[in-house]
Amino acid sequence: MHFKRLSRFALTGFAVVALPAGVRAQQPDVSRAPVNLIRLTENMLMLMGAGGNIGVSIGDDGIFLVDDQYAPLTPKILAVLDSIDKRSVRFVLNTHWHGDHTGGNENMGKAGALIVAHDNVRKRMSVEQFIKAMGDTVPASPKGGLPVVTFNATVTFHLNDDEIYAFHVDPAHTDGDAVVWFKKSNVIHMGDLYFNGMYPFIDLSSGGSVQGLITAVDRIAVMINDVTRVIPGHGPLSNRGELKAYGEMLTGIRDNVRKLIVAKKTLQQTIAAKPSEQWDEKWGKGFMKPDKFVESVYESLVAERAKVRKK
Repeated sequence: MHFKRLSRFALTGFAVVALPAGVRAQQPDVSRAPVNLIRLTENMLMLMGAGGNIGVSIGDDGIFLVDDQYAPLTPKILAVLDSIDKRSVRFVLNTHWHGDHTGGNENMGKAGALIVAHDNVRKRMSVEQFIKAMGDTVPASPKGGLPVVTFNATVTFHLNDDEIYAFHVDPAHTDGDAVVWFKKSNVIHMGDLYFNGMYPFIDLSSGGSVQGLITAVDRIAVMINDVTRVIPGHGPLSNRGELKAYGEMLTGIRDNVRKLIVAKKTLQQTIAAKPSEQWDEKWGKGFMKPDKFVESVYESLVAERAKVRKK
């Protein structure tokens, strides 16, 4: 995977994307970022480095990864895994197409891993993409970085004495989101459906939807229990209580923005009304600043209303 493509995504989340092109070039090399390990269970880990969090299952059947961050970090990721267990990475499941989650695909594939993702992930990675919110054109992935196995709705892996259940949700962060539930270990990886402690990025250009995001979060909060370890796409390890608070924040802002749309307020009038104000102190200090997040919610809701009217 070419670094030019990967550098368009953040070193920690998506921070680089939000900056002008000239500033991005000044960002440090992601290969210098540390890869930190958090042990969740006897055979499950979470890796935090540059980009999306990685979920890891290790056992007699080999190593199963959820996402693989950026290509320059592959040696560090493999070194951390090797320090725990000498087995090879057998599978990598991508939660969606963005480069901070799929950047290591080509390297992992060359090392023998089978890359798996939702159908739409391969479709988007196969051709040039444009992320309107960032003004970013992302070139097609090289063939070696594409998922080899894709699925439409669900896929189950029976590995490491666990049932690893991956399922697609309706368009939310993108149109190719997958959630990965390690049932026996009671660990769930949500990809970028969940930005813990910060407003999320909803990639409307990739089919994302604020309503889809809320629906997915609510669905998962019902599936899991109070001791489930929740791996967010970005941010620290989480739990059901924090996930529910995140869902309540999304719902509250959506409702406030929807009221302003019904009142025929323009985008600028909606932003000026500060519909996210009560949540900004807690959630508004990450990559997506309050005004930018409100803008994405507004545009998502307007697009959904337009679809309904066409029916």
